[in-house]
Amino acid sequence: MNLMDCLHRSVSRLPSVDAIVDDEVRWTYHDLMMRVEHVAGHMWAYGVRPGDHVLVVLKNRRENILVYWACQRLGAIYTPVNFRMSTDELRYCAEDSESRLIVAEADLEETVGQAATTLSSVPKVIWTTGSASDLDSFNRWLEPPLSPAPAVDMDEDDMAIMLYTSGTTGRPKGVPRSHRNEISAAVAHIIQNRYQMGERSVGVMPFYHTMGMRSMVSAALLNGVLALLPDYDTERLARLIPTERVSALYLVPTLFYDLVNWSGLSELDLGSLKKIGYAGAAMTSMLTEHCFERLEPEIFVNHFGSSEVYTFTICDWLDRKPTCAGKAGFHSEVHVVDVDEGTPDAHVPVGTPGEVIVRLTSPESFQGYWNRPEATAKALRDGWYHTGDVGYWDDEGDLWVYGRVDDMLISGGENIHPLEVEDALSKHPGVAEVAVVGRPDDRWGEMVTAYVVPRHPGLTAEELDRYCIESATLARFKRPRKYVFVREIPKSPVGKILRRVLREGQVDPLS
Repeated sequence: MNLMDCLHRSVSRLPSVDAIVDDEVRWTYHDLMMRVEHVAGHMWAYGVRPGDHVLVVLKNRRENILVYWACQRLGAIYTPVNFRMSTDELRYCAEDSESRLIVAEADLEETVGQAATTLSSVPKVIWTTGSASDLDSFNRWLEPPLSPAPAVDMDEDDMAIMLYTSGTTGRPKGVPRSHRNEISAAVAHIIQNRYQMGERSVGVMPFYHTMGMRSMVSAALLNGVLALLPDYDTERLARLIPTERVSALYLVPTLFYDLVNWSGLSELDLGSLKKIGYAGAAMTSMLTEHCFERLEPEIFVNHFGSSEVYTFTICDWLDRKPTCAGKAGFHSEVHVVDVDEGTPDAHVPVGTPGEVIVRLTSPESFQGYWNRPEATAKALRDGWYHTGDVGYWDDEGDLWVYGRVDDMLISGGENIHPLEVEDALSKHPGVAEVAVVGRPDDRWGEMVTAYVVPRHPGLTAEELDRYCIESATLARFKRPRKYVFVREIPKSPVGKILRRVLREGQVDPLS
């Protein structure tokens, strides 16, 4: 089976139901397939062949979805990247992937154009807007090509997409994923979130991120509707729920925070929304509580995974265990092992932190990084993917995740994990957001430092310190020794806290 087979089945099953909503534009599954064939024909005419990379620098707009499916139609490799990348970053990704074609936002002409013209082998660039007579305009691809693309034989182990990791610690790494990987991940996503035929969702997580991919592909497999939101806006997201009868949302915690704290939420009819899930970053117990109170989901899932192996664990009993990562997913086998020893059989006792590793027999698992043998050798060992995440099993066999191995700090000789401190502080009514890191200190080695976005200007460090001392869940030695009040916590485009920026003190405190 390949991804294009999956789309063909959905089109054959229910051709006249809505597939894509993009502002005022609505496409049925028949409309979508017709345009995919048009775009595939034009891409073939431009020289795109099976195994070629197509670099996609687009927001979550309908053109992006057409390029994705056209790549699957041709056996090409859909290679999306962050449209906020710099010229140097784009140049690196284009050269690393040896892209044959670049499809980009028209308003990125300067950035993308500079990147393309400095490549040793200059790929063609197609822009998503422009006049119909413009030879480099995507608009022309919406019309029938001179001749259709020929049939292409594909194997389930052929590469379908390649995602680039965020690259917060160096050059981004390409994560090649096969048709088998992507179909298996979509099926697991459907099962684990208990999606049904005709599920209606919002395409707000970017398609260069595995969460965006999962939303798009699972919707297509289920003849679902995906309402697109190319430019994120909390009010627009909220109003889409009643307008499009959205039944499922899959977001990073940052976007759930924005949604449940939007001032007009209580005025909307959210009765259609039954299923919510988050991934990509930790969610505090306070935000979990607010999601239950203000969205009233029937199903609420914490998904713990990565681009490399989509599912590690799943927890849908957050009502009694907020922030818990739960148990191994549908295709997964998970161990927690000694960080220093790192072998699959170096199990740690219940309650003892260790590194989370995942067995590579999962059909959701990639087989190695693109052109990065040293990174592959470090991450894939003895048949297991070493995630770099720290977690522990509780006495009910549920996994709890502290964060990255590299984020763990040692203060006064004690191991302290940021997430447990953040979770305790987030419950204070005066704290809107908080992030904890270790800053270099002569006495402590690393000083536990909390960066806090206050809800009101009167919040003080003394008040927060008293709160931590009186906390029933946080040991006194783990409490922050320094508080920095800031306007916002620095995050990546998909909502992950940029702890490196905080450790380096690259934030402006509130005056």
